[in-house]
Amino acid sequence: MAKALANSAKMAVAFLFLFALMLSMNEKLGVVEAKVCERRSKTWSGWCGNTSHCDRQCKNWEGAKHGACHAQFPGRACFCYFNC
Repeated sequence: MAKALANSAKMAVAFLFLFALMLSMNEKLGVVEAKVCERRSKTWSGWCGNTSHCDRQCKNWEGAKHGACHAQFPGRACFCYFNC
């Protein structure tokens, strides 16, 4: 009986050690995100009033990840976002 308790205690300690090791490794690895570059759309003309239309055009016509309307003097323009 004493041997069974000793083996159980060793297994519990080993499990806790491995669990702590996995947690510490997860924090160090982290998530790497791609850098995103913005540029004004080369295919959009005129005032940009609907972001979903800009997004669709950036994706379909320019191969961007997404697009959005933003203020740019003197009005609003469509900007496309690409992975750098």
